[in-house]
Amino acid sequence: MAIIEVEHLYKTYQSKTGEVQALQDINLSIEEGEIFGVIGLSGAGKSTFVRCLNLLERPNSGKVLIDGRDLLELSERELSLERRHIGMIFQHFHLLMQRSVLRNVCYPMEIRKVEKKEARQKALEYLRTVGLEDKARAYPVQLSGGQKQRVAIARALACEPRIILCDEATSALDPQTTRTILALLKEINQLYGITIVIITHEMRVVEEICTRVAVLDQGRLAEMGTVKEVFENPKTPAARRLLFTKDDDWGEADKEEVEHGIF
Repeated sequence: MAIIEVEHLYKTYQSKTGEVQALQDINLSIEEGEIFGVIGLSGAGKSTFVRCLNLLERPNSGKVLIDGRDLLELSERELSLERRHIGMIFQHFHLLMQRSVLRNVCYPMEIRKVEKKEARQKALEYLRTVGLEDKARAYPVQLSGGQKQRVAIARALACEPRIILCDEATSALDPQTTRTILALLKEINQLYGITIVIITHEMRVVEEICTRVAVLDQGRLAEMGTVKEVFENPKTPAARRLLFTKDDDWGEADKEEVEHGIF
């Protein structure tokens, strides 16, 4: 059963040189509980796409359905409530530097006005899940990159999400740390049944963790299928370029999301 459905999605920007078509007629669905990859070279539209899934970027037209509800038809209040069930993990972590690890994980629950004692207990549980219970009193500046990303994952879990969106979540990490983060995401997917959407330019990430993959090329959906199908028998020039391109594209720029209350 599809938890995410995207229909005829278009997104355009105005630049100094004119209109830019970031997304053009994207149609796809993501099944509940799967780990779905979206890949493409820089400028393919993949970061714009993932931000359209929770309306951090508002499409010009089309539909974004979560459990059959079109987010574009919701009021601001309804959209805010829907976003509480969509966690997000970023390349550069977006942790609150003045807060301890524990208080970073508590933050989404504070927004939802969860009782302080309950929030603390849940935060410790999520830190235990990501293997950082002993770092509860530490501050982000005292952590490695991999540890910061684990805190970000724990904070995303604190939203009690049905969906987690990962926007280049491993691009700032070394290969060994990347493998441990991917193993953790796979464990979380199996433990909680959370649907995970991974936006990346790194082929090894998709091959390691995803069940299906979509290839974006210049804002269009070039190809989609199981990872095995696309990797072993790419049908489009865009997919073939990705498979024979080194992982040296560091993706599209992150934006500060804290003011949106999305983690």
